[in-house]
Amino acid sequence: MFVVIFGRMSCPFCVRAKHLADQLEKAGKIEGYRYVDMPSEGVTKEDIAKTAGKPIHTVPQVFVDQTHVGGFTEFDQFVRSKQLLGA
Repeated sequence: MFVVIFGRMSCPFCVRAKHLADQLEKAGKIEGYRYVDMPSEGVTKEDIAKTAGKPIHTVPQVFVDQTHVGGFTEFDQFVRSKQLLGA
C-alpha cells in the first residue's frame, strides 16, 4: 500500500495523518507515503475534488493506493479496521 496525504503543515489533523503514515511505514505496513503540502505545491481543494470524485471541504485528504479514504478520522478508522498497527 502507498499513502498520499494532501494537507497543510499548519493543520493539526494533517500533522497527525502524517505521523500515522510514518508509523505505518516504520512498522512495514505500507510501502511508503507522500505528504503533499498543498500551499507550497500549488494544490487546491478543487484539484483534490477532481481526483476524489466529490467536493472537498477539509484537509487532510488521504488516498491509499489512489483510492480516496477521507480525512484523518477516516484514515485512522481505515488503519484500525485493517489492524495495521497494534493497540
